[in-house]
Amino acid sequence: MSTFPATRLRRLRRTGALRKLVGETRLDLSDVVMPLFVSPEALANEALPAMSRHTVDGLVREVDRFASSGVPAVLLFGIPEAKDDEGSGAWIDDGIVQQALRALREHFPELLLLTDVCLCEYTAHGHCGVLSGGEVDNDATLDLLARTSISHVEAGADAVCPSDMMDGRVGAIRQALDDGGHEQTPIVAYSAKYASAFYGPFRDAADSAPAFGDRRGYQMDPANVREALRECELDLAEGADVIMVKPALPYLDVVRAVRERFPVPVAAYNVSGEYGMIKAAAARGWLDERQAALESLTAIKRAGADIVVTYWARDLAAWL
Repeated sequence: MSTFPATRLRRLRRTGALRKLVGETRLDLSDVVMPLFVSPEALANEALPAMSRHTVDGLVREVDRFASSGVPAVLLFGIPEAKDDEGSGAWIDDGIVQQALRALREHFPELLLLTDVCLCEYTAHGHCGVLSGGEVDNDATLDLLARTSISHVEAGADAVCPSDMMDGRVGAIRQALDDGGHEQTPIVAYSAKYASAFYGPFRDAADSAPAFGDRRGYQMDPANVREALRECELDLAEGADVIMVKPALPYLDVVRAVRERFPVPVAAYNVSGEYGMIKAAAARGWLDERQAALESLTAIKRAGADIVVTYWARDLAAWL
């Protein structure tokens, strides 16, 4: 009689069909959001193609390439023609994001249009709010974020995504939306957004690097997870409908902690540095891009994210 254990876990790994049948975590196009950059002038990025800037017309053509493949949503970032100290290009009626929203809504009525709500791309100093005495003035920034959110929704946004990390901004935006007759518009809050080294390629693409100092006074300390849970709790109390962790891969423990604590949709942003590292390694032959990307995105889902914002969204349409 054999003494070998009756249980052989390898039995269900033997073929691809078996592995798929018993897979615990599923990557699905319906769960991903594609970030896109729109500006008055196009700017190609050959190394990181998903981080190219598009004109409004170019953005329509770009979305047309993948809209029918199953990618359900895009997240828009705008780079204005001119910047000022308040970041007024963020909320003006003919702002670059507002133009893009109208164009996309006309051409793709079923596509979910999400917008990043922050001032860093629009301010001359590159910080996420207005300045007072050389520091970001939290409370003075709230009204401007609310005005930006209203302008995005009136231009066609399905949801607004405040990423500034000002205290109280979800409540201010929720109040403004409700007062403006947009009580059905959801808020996707960047609730646990860390002061990370992984944003470098994004800041180049969005032209949003601060002219002085850094953002550690308002973005979160990478050492903290309990604080992230407090941020999420406050945002939900103020009216957030979805809470987000950013970045994703270095903060999978935070994604898991948020998932276990709150019974709400959880998003994670697979940020530019995570995308760029795999792209760079693949270009040198050190990694297989498709395999590494799929493994990374599966890890984010496995940690508990319901929604993944990723620059690989368009590629996933082909890979899956």
